[in-house]
Amino acid sequence: MSSEGKKLFNIIILGVSFMFIFTAFQSCGNIAQTVITNLNNTDFHGSGYTSMSIIYGVLSASNLISPSLVAIVGPQFSMVVSGVFYSLYIAVFIQPATWAFYTASVLIGIAAAVLWTAQGNCLTENSDENTIGRNSGIFWALLQFSLIFGNLYIYLAWQGKTHISESDRRTVFIALTVISLVGTVLFFLIRKQEDTKAPGDDDSTNEQVICLPRSARNKMMRAVAAFKKSITLSFTKEMLLLSVTTAYTGLVLTFFSGVYGTCIGAVNRFGSEEKSLIGLSGIFIGVGEILGGGIFGLLSKKNRSGRNPVVMLGILVHFIAFYLIFFNMPNDAPIAPMEGTDQVAYMIPSKEVAMLCSFLLGLGDSCFNTQLLSILGFLYSEDSAPAFAIFKFVQSICAAVAYFYSNYFLLQWQLLIMVLVGFFGTITFFTVEWGAAAALAARGTDYSSI
Repeated sequence: MSSEGKKLFNIIILGVSFMFIFTAFQSCGNIAQTVITNLNNTDFHGSGYTSMSIIYGVLSASNLISPSLVAIVGPQFSMVVSGVFYSLYIAVFIQPATWAFYTASVLIGIAAAVLWTAQGNCLTENSDENTIGRNSGIFWALLQFSLIFGNLYIYLAWQGKTHISESDRRTVFIALTVISLVGTVLFFLIRKQEDTKAPGDDDSTNEQVICLPRSARNKMMRAVAAFKKSITLSFTKEMLLLSVTTAYTGLVLTFFSGVYGTCIGAVNRFGSEEKSLIGLSGIFIGVGEILGGGIFGLLSKKNRSGRNPVVMLGILVHFIAFYLIFFNMPNDAPIAPMEGTDQVAYMIPSKEVAMLCSFLLGLGDSCFNTQLLSILGFLYSEDSAPAFAIFKFVQSICAAVAYFYSNYFLLQWQLLIMVLVGFFGTITFFTVEWGAAAALAARGTDYSSI
């Protein structure tokens, strides 16, 4: 197999592995609060929102050290170990205990930081400036198939149910644990890259190629260098500007992966379908994500206008979704009790509008994430692990904050926060992209190559 073929193979395996792991984890996130609400009459007294807040809070802090950990053990082994911790977190729901639930939330936060840093490193090392857009799209589309499969099962299994029994819960989470373990094993199929540094290249070019065996001393030096590089990159103009955009993706991630499904499940006007609609909503989010990843990633070579039009489409799509959700969903839906809510917003709750909003949330999210992955891989091709660690640091800390306030804020205030941050995040992304385009023009490179 040629070098280019091997790289494409690695990208596909990376995407498929993440697809399996996040089929399990995202399905778990979508139904966690609903399942926990049914458990709160027992000895279990956890909160799905609080758990997710812990996960993303620990994840954000762990991103300070994740580049160093990936530099020491390598990206492949880092992803394998992280995948095991994802499986353990999901397995906790088979027989929930409050202490185990929150302990697993801390551990998966650390594992997630390492997993996403290693993912960004492998994505960049298997791409160049001409293929980073395509590869980001392939990875993102494969990853988002995770929203289809898990949620389809939930929709079919929970159709017509208003209460989640112990048997239903165990069956779902045993299946999700096995699926997560399958994705973890697939990481072993990723093929290591050879050191292809051309004569005269600066040593920093391959500083992040961490798949090759290294002495313990050299690995420690690389770990320290990765940590220093993370701190340095954090204060560059481009990274500070992109952090506003990244913060928006963290808020949206919280909303569509946890809050919106809970809102749908709490609307009593949806009748006996309210619980199964959570799964159907996840499917429509996944369809939007996959469509966006395919169009704006796989077909990026035909886009001669750069990344800005895609991001502009993303924010417009999200604003339409927020507007419709505001009119369709009761304000108290995110914090409704186990009995649900009988309130009505500005229209009689419509299942069709709710599913349309799910699709729009996924489509808009894919617009932002594919372009962020692309521009980070382009701007920081020589420092991919620290750059992606900063990306996940900002995204996850904002997700943690959003999960925390989701325990208390009415729907209208959550939507308003996303509108404001999304508006400014779009402007800052435009600024960085214009700078990248100017740099390309200065060295005579075609703008469409990005």
